[in-house]
Amino acid sequence: MRVISSSELRNNMKKYLDLAANERILIQRGRNETFVLMREDYLEPDEDLRRAISAKELLAGVEEDIRAAYKEKHGER
Repeated sequence: MRVISSSELRNNMKKYLDLAANERILIQRGRNETFVLMREDYLEPDEDLRRAISAKELLAGVEEDIRAAYKEKHGER
């Protein structure tokens, strides 16, 4: 991993974009800001993704579990 300044990146953008294809580039801007430059790979859908549920389905399941736990705690059937 290389660490460079934001001005170094600005002055040599092509060089660092090319390097980021194979390694992470840490960009330091001032004393308090740090960024990472790296290539983003496209992920192919796999079996785990095909089995995934939507946020709406997740919330419905959670709500159902909460209702069941409440009923159990309060002796409801």
